[in-house]
Amino acid sequence: MSALELHGVGFRYATRSALEDVSFNVPPGHFTALLGPNGAGKSTLIALLTRLYDLQQGDVSVYGCSLRQQPRLALRQLGVVFQQSTLDLDLSVEQNLRYHAALHGMPRKLTAARIDEELARQSLTERRRDKVRLLNGGHRRRVEIARALLHKPRLLLLDEASVGLDPASRLALNRHVRQLCRDEGLSVLWTTHLLDEVQADDDLLILDRGRLVAQGRAADLGGDDLAAAFERLTRREAA
Repeated sequence: MSALELHGVGFRYATRSALEDVSFNVPPGHFTALLGPNGAGKSTLIALLTRLYDLQQGDVSVYGCSLRQQPRLALRQLGVVFQQSTLDLDLSVEQNLRYHAALHGMPRKLTAARIDEELARQSLTERRRDKVRLLNGGHRRRVEIARALLHKPRLLLLDEASVGLDPASRLALNRHVRQLCRDEGLSVLWTTHLLDEVQADDDLLILDRGRLVAQGRAADLGGDDLAAAFERLTRREAA
């Protein structure tokens, strides 16, 4: 069973098409990279997967649960880190996590245990009472990952999660999420426009102008030069 499966997904804004006939699978326990230029439709896709936007065409299933027919079961298995931070800057790290747990209906005792576990895993235990606004960008992203994993989802979606981070923090975040895949068997869909966040063994999806233009193992799609393959696949025609 696929962690995530899309069939013929399409979406239009009032004056333009954002996604056209997008179909792909995310295998369980894998790190899958969704690579595309800015404006390719990556964030629209994440908005559909999280039901911020309603599906217009096609269907999505999360571990066999249809987003159309079983939305609550499907969403329960998702953890999400959006491109724009959704943390409350004036609350502490722990308060942000407790609020998320309450939204998921988690019992108080379980909430306390899961917060301790996730903060330790993110090396944030000593910052739990700090207001989020006091944290740097990399630590804020780690809080968001801790929050996304609090209810033990099976699939983690990250939409351009490294945007705004310095190179060292970007690399550390990417490595950390990959480690979660290896250690926890977590399935990950990582969207990015940055080639250096993709590794040769990744399952790779390339999205351009709302269409999936390539999919497969990154090394097979790019050969020795993924940058050249990406440029060829997403080349814009001269006006």
